[in-house]
Amino acid sequence: MEVKVPRDILQYEESLFFGLTLRQFLFSVIAIAVAVGSFLLCKPMLGTETASWVCMVSALPFALLGFVRYNGMTADQFVKVWVRSEILFPKVLVYRGTNLYADLIEFDREEEANAKNKKPGKTEEKLKAKKQKEKRRREKDFERRGRNIFKFRKRGRIVR
Repeated sequence: MEVKVPRDILQYEESLFFGLTLRQFLFSVIAIAVAVGSFLLCKPMLGTETASWVCMVSALPFALLGFVRYNGMTADQFVKVWVRSEILFPKVLVYRGTNLYADLIEFDREEEANAKNKKPGKTEEKLKAKKQKEKRRREKDFERRGRNIFKFRKRGRIVR
């Protein structure tokens, strides 16, 4: 007797009846019951051949519910997800084309206009003042919290 062990343990399904899982077995029994019932009801009215087609068509959904898996979901889970995503909460996807070349040209024009309006030298002074202000704020924060509470890095070594 040989037992196949799947590589992924999550794919393991215990077979209970005739090599089928419990889910597959139950839906097979339901499909057979529906097929026999529909055949017995339709045979006197439609004849043998038509009744057999009705029998197969009526049993198909139950057989699919037991055996079909899509993206790791059973058929009934998939139907629930599909109804939720397509009917209850449909998304409207709008395509908006972008012209990267036109965007770059417009961006370049804006930069040229900003460069003409700026006075040279002012931006460097503002940046230096801003950095000094940020440095003073950090130092005050450091003094307020105290040196013993946190570890800070200063020139490559840890200051305690």
